[in-house]
Amino acid sequence: MMSGLVEIVASGFANTVQDLGRMGYRHLGVPVSGSLDPCVAACANALVGNEAGAACIEIRCIGPELRVVRGPVRVALAGAIGAHVVMRGGGERALLAWHSAMLDVGDGLRVGALAGGVAYVAVSGGFGTPSELGSRSTHTGAGIGGVRGGALEQGDLLPCQLVSGEDRLERWQSAWVHRAGAIRVIPGPQADAFDASAIRALLDHDWGVTAEMDRMGMRLAGPVLAHRGPAATEIVSDGVVPGSIQVPGNGQPIVLLADCQTVGGYPKIATVISADLPRLAQCGPGDRLRFAVVDGAMARAALLERHARHARWMSGIERYRSPGYLDELALYRANLISGMIDART
Repeated sequence: MMSGLVEIVASGFANTVQDLGRMGYRHLGVPVSGSLDPCVAACANALVGNEAGAACIEIRCIGPELRVVRGPVRVALAGAIGAHVVMRGGGERALLAWHSAMLDVGDGLRVGALAGGVAYVAVSGGFGTPSELGSRSTHTGAGIGGVRGGALEQGDLLPCQLVSGEDRLERWQSAWVHRAGAIRVIPGPQADAFDASAIRALLDHDWGVTAEMDRMGMRLAGPVLAHRGPAATEIVSDGVVPGSIQVPGNGQPIVLLADCQTVGGYPKIATVISADLPRLAQCGPGDRLRFAVVDGAMARAALLERHARHARWMSGIERYRSPGYLDELALYRANLISGMIDART
């Protein structure tokens, strides 16, 4: 049962509650949504002792400020971001990413600006916002999940779980780093809508990430990907998924992301494999991408390799006592003296 409570003191910008997403409703037109980078979100959750799919706050620009109303609770950061713990009695201390911290009633967490990509704030037990269609993920377009189906606002109250007051060991790990190299894709499903030169251009050139990006997708800039003719620039709408690379009539590709629609009318030249999709969440305007073709067997092997590497990261989490912590219970239990003498004798 959740009995911890966290208040949003300052909302930051466009921060939302996300978990692993809303599966099983795409046939009804409901997008999956969920964390743009589930690997980094799972890291944040692990640092507070949660399962990988617990609901976090996803940060894409400026982080929020939180205050503990009922506690103690444990928080952790993952991503290119930092924060300050604001103590109830005054004063503050830095909290680095990839570390956890225990917050008591009245303590706060002021999260800074994001250096790039996306980052996550996890809390003990996960943020217990209402579940809709099996997920707490926020989809602002549909107005579902999270708090009121939108970004967090000042005054929002988010339930979570208390932690034992004796559980003062914090957790940390080195930063999770995604695999480097080209973004791997499987051609199609409408590769035949494009001129042969378009496939070569997709694979042989760098692509710039433009400022036209959000949780639905990112538009790339590069050479024009030529369709086979004017009639091939649009198709009868069919299914799309996160990772689909649509190419509208201007020949500039759009890679769909977590909040993408369920159908689309632009032909899809290729699809980013599941293993590499989280890497796109860590890209920002001005970054450069390259693509490489793989087949289904290679895509499955890549996903298994990512899972194995992530499991190794999880197993490497270490525990430590935060600086300045005094374990009073341990002192009380210790036999500090073995006897007494009278100095006057």
